Amino acid sequence: MSAIETPSPAPPASGATRVPIWEIFVTFLVIGATSFGGGVVAYLRNALVLTKGWLDDEQFLVALEISQALPGLNATNMSVIVGDRLRGPVGAIAGFLGMTLPGGLLVFALGVFYASNHGNPAMHAVLAGIGAAAVGLLTAVTLQIGHKQLEHVTEIALVVLTVVLVSFLHVSLVLVLITVLPLALFIYRPRHGIDPDAGDEAGDEA
Repeated sequence: MSAIETPSPAPPASGATRVPIWEIFVTFLVIGATSFGGGVVAYLRNALVLTKGWLDDEQFLVALEISQALPGLNATNMSVIVGDRLRGPVGAIAGFLGMTLPGGLLVFALGVFYASNHGNPAMHAVLAGIGAAAVGLLTAVTLQIGHKQLEHVTEIALVVLTVVLVSFLHVSLVLVLITVLPLALFIYRPRHGIDPDAGDEAGDEA
């Protein structure tokens, strides 16, 4: 036995063998090439949770929440977070390149095509169909995993408050983030093992 031992890299979150870099790249390459708009969340969950098993639903929600809180696209942020979780910085780079490469090339090609056909009614019909499909995918994944974030009165109240401010009162999203985010952080701050939803559960039992 040698006097100095090199620590081995941490295993993936799923507890399986180390995920190859090429598999991370190809997985996000497929997601980036086949997902559209807001529906990318459904593709991400299907690939990362259901197909690959790299994350469970709770881990997926945590990664998604971090992605939404950071600047940039949610899907791109997710690729960096998951890639780093599986294989460190190299995995993050592989995930980022896989996610952004097909979209960048496709947007460039579609931009050229749209510029020469923007007056075609068929083009607008296709874009409307893609938008409707993206809404359906996003609704489906929301129903599948959203219940985990809506189990207590406090969580529902924060969601309702955000929807009212943005959708009905038309308050700037930046102002909503500045006001609602600190409120949520205060409510869910660590309090020496006290669950912030304990009061909700007690009220439900009563």
